[in-house]
Amino acid sequence: MTATAAPPRAAVRPPRTSVVRTELRRGAGPWAGAAVAVTLLVTMYAKAPAWQGRWTDATDMLHAATGLLAGPLTLAAGCWQGGREWRRGTPELLRSVPRGRLRRTLLAVAPSALWPTAGLFLAATVCLLATWPYVGGGRPYLELVAADAVALAALGTLGHLVGLLVRWRLTAPLLAVVGYIGLAIGSYTVSPARWLSPAAEHASPWEEPVWWFAPTSAVWTGGIALAALLAYAARPARLRLLALLPLAAAVAAAVPVLRLPADGPWRPDPEATRLVCDDGTPKVCVNALDRTLLPDISRSLAPLNERLRGLPGAPVRWVGGSSGPGAGEVELPDHMMDSARGRLRNPDLYLNSAVQWLFSDICASADVTGPRAERAAEIHLAVSEWLAPTPEDYGVPVGPAAQRHLDTLRAKSTTAQRDYLARYLTADRCRPEEVPVP
Repeated sequence: MTATAAPPRAAVRPPRTSVVRTELRRGAGPWAGAAVAVTLLVTMYAKAPAWQGRWTDATDMLHAATGLLAGPLTLAAGCWQGGREWRRGTPELLRSVPRGRLRRTLLAVAPSALWPTAGLFLAATVCLLATWPYVGGGRPYLELVAADAVALAALGTLGHLVGLLVRWRLTAPLLAVVGYIGLAIGSYTVSPARWLSPAAEHASPWEEPVWWFAPTSAVWTGGIALAALLAYAARPARLRLLALLPLAAAVAAAVPVLRLPADGPWRPDPEATRLVCDDGTPKVCVNALDRTLLPDISRSLAPLNERLRGLPGAPVRWVGGSSGPGAGEVELPDHMMDSARGRLRNPDLYLNSAVQWLFSDICASADVTGPRAERAAEIHLAVSEWLAPTPEDYGVPVGPAAQRHLDTLRAKSTTAQRDYLARYLTADRCRPEEVPVP
């Protein structure tokens, strides 16, 4: 028998690598993404006590850091990447492959646009995960993070195009400086045009953006970048007219932003401003966003409330957050100045501040005049120190006269102390002669 020849084995083809994946691995793109992530994370970490307790504070600060710091960095990185194409002769090499100019430019721009966006998403994920254990309510504004990602991609694209057009090695750092100045000036103007800037800062945790603001911002920044890209890369020349479409979309998106009122695209959030109270007397109430702080605040004010309970002239309740005090109410100190990660850092200092707020709205110091004004001020200092001693390393020691009144108060019995505090609370402290002496 004649042996039949075995059929030839099919040639094993190497796995086909995505062209986009190859482009993303080249140049400074990965380094730009890492630089954006590190810049944002270091900035946010340095200010963690200011945002790591509320979703709104976290997303607001991340938005400002992205615009003012990551924005210029992305511009410079994109410009460097675009200049790198010329320095290595990549455009001439790409003309030899069967790809259109627009497709070649899109592939070349991809690292400049996508890597900084990836860095932002990484930083945002870390910050939001770090905030999650400590928040009391509300939600993170993920739509604003998405709009910031579009803005970073747009800045990377514009920077890349500048690098292709301007063949000067110092263009990238100069563009970063110009970009920072432009973004900073645009974000601090008083006109509604400030909200067109990707770095516009918002600082109120009791407000939420209108639903259309984030997508409109994305169309504004993305439309400008896409129009510039088409104007540069579209071939033949008549196709460059297509750049008018995204440009028109960007202009249309800017119109409602420019017509915003003075407070911008932010509106009160009813859920965030809802009061949550304890069951003490006087009651302690905070906004729903800060409900995790309520136990600490209640414990801090417990010694003061014990002395105020049932006395005439004592407040009905303490109110904090965005809700102003009503009749019989006293405003709480700003607990976010002395809190971090859902806890009060210095309860004794907060108690001392609460006593100052208890007596702060009685009358202006300029109105307290007369021969006994100094004595009234000394008594007020003694009463405040008796109710909540100033922690060490804060304030200055009381004077000799105030110390004598303080010693007298401390030497009284509990019943005598309550009797005096009742007389002090009901006295007209704007009239020094009516302020009772301990």
